[in-house]
Amino acid sequence: MLKRAFDVALSFVALVFLIPLFLVIGALIKLNSPGPVFYRGTRIGLHGEPFRIFKFRTMVFDADMKGPSSTAADDNRITPIGRFVRRFNIDELPQFINVLTGKMSIVGPRPQVPWAVRLYTEEERTILSVRPGITDWATIWVRDEGERLRGSSDPDRDYLDKVWPEKRRLQLEYVRDHSLLTDIRIMLKTLDVHLVSRVFRGGEAR
Repeated sequence: MLKRAFDVALSFVALVFLIPLFLVIGALIKLNSPGPVFYRGTRIGLHGEPFRIFKFRTMVFDADMKGPSSTAADDNRITPIGRFVRRFNIDELPQFINVLTGKMSIVGPRPQVPWAVRLYTEEERTILSVRPGITDWATIWVRDEGERLRGSSDPDRDYLDKVWPEKRRLQLEYVRDHSLLTDIRIMLKTLDVHLVSRVFRGGEAR
């Protein structure tokens, strides 16, 4: 209950402060390519329940019908404004809406697409015992999944082979040992990796 209260309070405050940025990014997306501002793909949440995620659309309309669900940095479905939005992880910020509605937490394992969850082992299904989140240890480790998949002829397969093993280990570690203190540590580290290092230090996170 404490974690949920923390999520609601923080996500509400975040959304209030982010409204001006959302308006600017939304306008740029609409001007840059036809289609909706938000991408509402299906993800698997707590106890295996599907929900529709909020993300700024960074790809052409109906991109999920035109290619794999895993996205390499050089994917030609990404729009020009989408490349900028993805670089600074701005596309993930609307997920504070999912946090408010109770489908996600601020900190927790990143929600997976249905086909990936269908491949889970019995052990991996314990990841579904906690709410998925906007950030976690795996998010900090991966940093830029698209770059890891750059040049791939089969991004979904390479995701399973190159990204998922370590992501899986870190997500299981969070499930076994999560607490409000751990969540605060992850949030502070996420700010350092994705905001301080990339924006204020003018480079990639270290």
